[in-house]
Amino acid sequence: MLMNPLYFLGYQMARALARGLFDLKIIGRDKLIEQGPCVYVVNHQSFLDPPMVGQLFEEPVHFLARKTLMNSKFLHWAFPYCNVIPIDQERPDPASIMKVLRLVKSGGRIIIFPEGARCPDGRIHEAMPGIGLIISRMARVPVQPIRIEGAFDCLPIHSSRLRLRPITLSIGDPIKFTAEELQAKGREGQKLIGRKVMDAIAALPTEC
Repeated sequence: MLMNPLYFLGYQMARALARGLFDLKIIGRDKLIEQGPCVYVVNHQSFLDPPMVGQLFEEPVHFLARKTLMNSKFLHWAFPYCNVIPIDQERPDPASIMKVLRLVKSGGRIIIFPEGARCPDGRIHEAMPGIGLIISRMARVPVQPIRIEGAFDCLPIHSSRLRLRPITLSIGDPIKFTAEELQAKGREGQKLIGRKVMDAIAALPTEC
């Protein structure tokens, strides 16, 4: 898949910032799935998270973002060019779920931030309930955890001041779900999947 001009520009800027300003370190780079469909689940510390994770890949990837961000006129215009799919991560609608399913079934790769919004303190929090529903619909697609550390120190929520601090990305093995977990019904079953996802992210090392 070719990068459109806006995606390519952002991609190149993210790579330059990662190396030049944030001394980006990657743990488990050899584990990263870059062929075939995959869902990447990442904790959410900062606005820096999407570009820092996205620049890992040689080809374009898609991003799941909370629907309320579409209220911004600029983001409403830019999101389609940046491969962003808006969705209500607490109560995903059928049309949004089908769009994600079609994407991964056609071999696409998508990055999801299960917490739904940036954390207020740099710690890992619970996943939004709808994340479990989305993942349960993609039983045959690898779900790979990635942990980002340091982005909160660089640009925390409610701050516009960028600080130059090291950022680390830690990549883990795909999460293994049982058939019972993926077939669980109701909000509680979705929470259990979300909890397993966040536990897998939290278990990843933050130092080489």
